Amino acid sequence: MLATRSVTDAARDLMHAVARYAIPVACDHDRILFLQGDEPAGVYLLWSGHAALSMTSIFGKVVLHVNVGPGSILGLPGVVSNMPYSLTAVAESGAEVGFVSSEYFSAMVYADPSLSSRVLQLLAAEVQNARTAISSCHFDGYGIS
Repeated sequence: MLATRSVTDAARDLMHAVARYAIPVACDHDRILFLQGDEPAGVYLLWSGHAALSMTSIFGKVVLHVNVGPGSILGLPGVVSNMPYSLTAVAESGAEVGFVSSEYFSAMVYADPSLSSRVLQLLAAEVQNARTAISSCHFDGYGIS
């Protein structure tokens, strides 16, 4: 199991490394960063403020909703796997968000093995968090209740 401190360090190091390539995203109002099922365009760096992450079942029922704060890197699993985003991310009004395209992000990670290690730490933490969330849910056959 990864210690919280090492995951926090990994996220901070990764954010610092890719921040110079980030394009600011205007969040004058709540802003959809990406939708569940969208092809991954890149990762989003949440510098300040909050964002909501949610997942909807095939029946349209919200099965996961979590708020995240500064220091979060959103969209990482989709970009690394080159699979559609598995969540929807909405930045709250006033949040400071940066966007790094999949191409820039991937090139940086491939060029710097220490970044690959940070990405692996963050993805492992996401898997652990997902397993914890699943283990505490009740399934009713159509979704989570």
